[in-house]
Amino acid sequence: MRILIVEDEAGLADSLRHGLAAEGHLVDVVHNGHQGLTAALTGVYDVIVLDVMLPGLSGYEICRRLRGLGQWTPVLMLTAKDGEYDEAEGLDAGADDYLSKPFSFVVLLARLRALGRRRGPGAAAPLRAGDLVLDPAARRCLRGGQEIELTARELSVLRCLLENAGRAVAKREILDEVWDFPGGTDPNIVEVYVSSLRKKIDAPFGRRTIVTVHGTGYRIDPAGGAA
Repeated sequence: MRILIVEDEAGLADSLRHGLAAEGHLVDVVHNGHQGLTAALTGVYDVIVLDVMLPGLSGYEICRRLRGLGQWTPVLMLTAKDGEYDEAEGLDAGADDYLSKPFSFVVLLARLRALGRRRGPGAAAPLRAGDLVLDPAARRCLRGGQEIELTARELSVLRCLLENAGRAVAKREILDEVWDFPGGTDPNIVEVYVSSLRKKIDAPFGRRTIVTVHGTGYRIDPAGGAA
């Protein structure tokens, strides 16, 4: 799943990001209410993990605004508060679930899986470029109906590119999206994974789906590199 975390406690946010990434999820993190609202409205997420007490806008207010604008991505609210009235306020604001701090990471994972299933088939629609299909939910890649075996990292890099099909995506952007510790990682590692992807999804089929944009990064040909 692609998950947005809106949490102002840096330590907790980093812990959640690393833990969820280790489970194979793509995670974005922001630390205040205004950034959270912007990210939720402009990004495509399967689930939003939303802290209640945030600088700028509260989690309650973010949720109310999202629902008021017709944005129905499932929301799991986190709070240090405890009590039935706090839970009721969160649910009344439009949250789908509620978890009080401190919480078990195992329980958090289970709640997120449940919310991901609740959203329905459209939450994890397959990504396509011509006859190349990536199913993020099933973690499968196919070309012309033929299954292609990819590693978890290759799947994540390909997903990042397909979600931005037709647009040049910088190496650093791919690092930030896919790697757990992008700051200390050489951007050239992206070249290794792109090269591996080309050998698997393009070369055997005589295609050129992943195009190098010199001085920037890479771009997916929306037509799938059809000859």
